[in-house]
Amino acid sequence: MKNKHTIYLLIFAAVAFASCKKDSFLNRAPLSDISPQNFFKNESDLQLYCNQYYSQLPIQNFYGADYQSDDKANVNINNFLAGTSTVPNTGGGWDFTFIRSCNFFLANYSRANIDNNTKNIYVGETLFFRANDFWGKVKTFGDVPYINVYITDTDKSLLYGSRMPHKQVMDSVLKDLNFAVDHLPVSAPDGRLNKYAALALKARICLWEGTYRKYFGVGDSAPFLQAASDASDQIINSGLFSLYSTGKPQADYYNLFIQDELKGNPEAIMPMRYLTNVLMNNIDRSLGEAGDGYSKDFVRSFLCTDGLPTSLSPLYKGDDTPENESANRDPRYAQQVATRGFDFLAGDLITLPRIGTSVTSTGYQPIKGRSSSMAAWNANQSTFDFFIFRYAEQLLISAEAKAELGTCTQATVDITINKLRDRVGMPHMVITSLIKDPKSNFPGLPVLIDEIRRERRIELGAEGFRFDDMHRWHAGTLINNPETILGMKLTPALKAQYPASQVNSIVVDGNNYILIYPGITRTWNDKLYLNPLPTQELTLNPNLKQNPGW
Repeated sequence: MKNKHTIYLLIFAAVAFASCKKDSFLNRAPLSDISPQNFFKNESDLQLYCNQYYSQLPIQNFYGADYQSDDKANVNINNFLAGTSTVPNTGGGWDFTFIRSCNFFLANYSRANIDNNTKNIYVGETLFFRANDFWGKVKTFGDVPYINVYITDTDKSLLYGSRMPHKQVMDSVLKDLNFAVDHLPVSAPDGRLNKYAALALKARICLWEGTYRKYFGVGDSAPFLQAASDASDQIINSGLFSLYSTGKPQADYYNLFIQDELKGNPEAIMPMRYLTNVLMNNIDRSLGEAGDGYSKDFVRSFLCTDGLPTSLSPLYKGDDTPENESANRDPRYAQQVATRGFDFLAGDLITLPRIGTSVTSTGYQPIKGRSSSMAAWNANQSTFDFFIFRYAEQLLISAEAKAELGTCTQATVDITINKLRDRVGMPHMVITSLIKDPKSNFPGLPVLIDEIRRERRIELGAEGFRFDDMHRWHAGTLINNPETILGMKLTPALKAQYPASQVNSIVVDGNNYILIYPGITRTWNDKLYLNPLPTQELTLNPNLKQNPGW
């Protein structure tokens, strides 16, 4: 049972200085309401100030995740990938309020009358969150202003500077992360950051940046790839974490994401915890009403139980029926996609994919994080926990970073990819036996990198990583594949099993695959690697230039 006295979500309570107001370039918050001379006196003050950061933790909750990618085709078309997004007047992520709050702390924390080791814990927390925020801005806008000092209302010269090159910003982000890793405690009070959370973020960011530098050809990729490898390996070698498993390969992966308590789960490097009548969520219900759906392309990427892709395996039965398509596939298929017999809600079993309803758009209904619990279905009453950092991701980072560096061996694969496969009873990846998939999305890549990317796609499905992956791999053109906006095969024989009123309006192509957006094709435009800057900011600051293509 969750203990209300230790649950860390209580530190998210609002504090007076967390409020903010928009004001030009840095959207300056009224931090002057705090008197540094009177506030930053002791550890309690430092901790209280840092509490405001925790609402920015990167929580995976599945709802709406990966819509902006080739994995999903929601009933509502994604405007960004459809090419219909426009330049905003304000907002759009161009907001430096949070950065300013971090810099205000860094300008004043030293006033506290406590030892430096204790002070540095809260500096580490601040730099962790500042690094994550700047990384998010770099992913969104590319070059951004890098401000690492507190700007007062009189610092006009700093307010309207130019953007710092992407690489320089990320070099500074890595310095922040290294400080956090070095100064956050190995063990921290419930819910506060510790060394391993910092290592997890470092590994995630460095893998993104290292592969971005490699595939966009901007140079200096190796130091970031090595940093990603080293950070993930520190987590692996700590011996503190492992994959959740009860020895049930047909159920453990699914059950991992519908747990009422992740504290103590060996896979949780850092969990987001919920408690009855204290903090609850609506995600379970939302997932059942989302009009969501995996794409045909995502579903095709699941291997067969012999470890071969559908294009090569004699076990693949084709996709004329849902039963054939799911037969003899990686057990994560039926633990991510609703198949016949799945309990949608309190005994309401799936007999046919619920196309033509609010449940799924493609027929491949996502069930990750979706339970049959009536209690979790009640509006805003779910107490299922979510992952912030999950050990499985670190295994994937270690394998991919080493593969990109050319240092991935069978021993590497055995302690990373094959651990994931063991949980679901899949054959081990054997480097010397890998065969290139003729239908690979990455025909020019070495087969090892290709298959590690496939494993990442499957293991982290619906967790919100896919567009970031497409971006860093310079692979936006993946959305050009027509299968990314196709659903299941709806043959006349299968269609006849549904009430006519439910399926008569569904449009299929010449091969009977559901067309999610009839009459629409998607064509990648390289401008989509970056979002546009708001027009108001361009007007206020003549040193800013709009991103290419916008």
